[in-house]
Amino acid sequence: MSQGTLLYAQSGGVTAVINATASAVISEARARKIKVLAARNGILGALREELIDTSKESAASIAALAHTPGGAFGSCRYKLKSLEADRARYERLLEVFKAHDVRWFLYNGGNDSADTALKVSQLAKEYGYPLTCVGVPKTIDNDLAVTDTCPGFGSAAKYTAVSVREAALDVAAMAETSTRVFIYEAMGRHAGWLAAAAGLAGGSADDAPHIILLPERAYDEATFLAKVKQVVAKVGYCVVVASEGIHTADGQFVADAGGAKDSFGHTQLGGVASYLAGRVKAELGYKVHWTLPDYLQRSARHIASRTDWEQAQAVGKAAVQFALKGQNSVMPVIVRTADAPYRWKIEAAPLSKVANHEKKMPAGFIRKDGFGITEKARRYLQPLIRGEAPLPYGRDGLPKYVTLKNVAVAKKLPGWEG
Repeated sequence: MSQGTLLYAQSGGVTAVINATASAVISEARARKIKVLAARNGILGALREELIDTSKESAASIAALAHTPGGAFGSCRYKLKSLEADRARYERLLEVFKAHDVRWFLYNGGNDSADTALKVSQLAKEYGYPLTCVGVPKTIDNDLAVTDTCPGFGSAAKYTAVSVREAALDVAAMAETSTRVFIYEAMGRHAGWLAAAAGLAGGSADDAPHIILLPERAYDEATFLAKVKQVVAKVGYCVVVASEGIHTADGQFVADAGGAKDSFGHTQLGGVASYLAGRVKAELGYKVHWTLPDYLQRSARHIASRTDWEQAQAVGKAAVQFALKGQNSVMPVIVRTADAPYRWKIEAAPLSKVANHEKKMPAGFIRKDGFGITEKARRYLQPLIRGEAPLPYGRDGLPKYVTLKNVAVAKKLPGWEG
């Protein structure tokens, strides 16, 4: 009689360290002689019964996952609605789980994924199927409730702070005869954590970034342009970091991608730096350069934070331990126990307290003028970008990443037409 299998799936936008979590999940389960299946392309793979047998991968390949960016098994943006509205899909998941003797389901993602894991556990209980569901935290947006920070954020924050510091040195060198204003667009729809992390690039009032635009504060064009003009007059140039989700007082996004919607029903954002650059040039006459790093923010494993890398592995290992102990509908979260020296631990939190809750920047983290971060924010953010995560390089000068074989498990059910 089978002792059961563990199914792991990745969800949403990947991070520089989500595969480190996957590596820890598989390694910990192997140590306990539990077989791990992985869903191809997230929850869609589970619905389609497209499952991967991770036992076909060598120990060396699984270890190499820990320093490989992207999503090794594929991820997806696919939102399951309520149990009532999407009951057929949830029941299909249970059918797949039963067919492959899945007794533990680990869903590695953000708010929506925590909600899905919670609902799957509720349906399994309703049907009397012995299934333990654990949400595993991941997001560069740092907006998950309960956990002190989210694996994936620290590395994206480090990339942002380093990039802004380096670009600022370039602008400073050219400001006399060329670029006066540089605008960097950071990811962040409703929470400005990533834009705020750029504040770590400078230590004094005259250091870049000189202006940080956060979605937690309403954008006012006149005030913004006046601040840019003031900074250029004082410093000689101005570096601006803008969160993609900044909006006016009436809630209108300053820039969106033509009003299109993603699979979660969110307005597709992007282009705020370009828009702001146009306004600065038109109203102030300065030469402006702007950048939209986009996927680079979340895929930059070469500059990952060691803190983030270690935490990504810790939540993966803990998720397996919680699941095998029967701790259902929980998520391993990071608890900060001290700032200096920085100390943290992993605890279990109910998924009900994580799902569909959003953690925004506290008011005490935002400077009174709304254009920067406070020392309190700096104390919170700084440890998260500390250290360099190990990364092997080849003779060609490029990082040595791994590509898994991803051998499919034989299907046992009729095809899904959902």
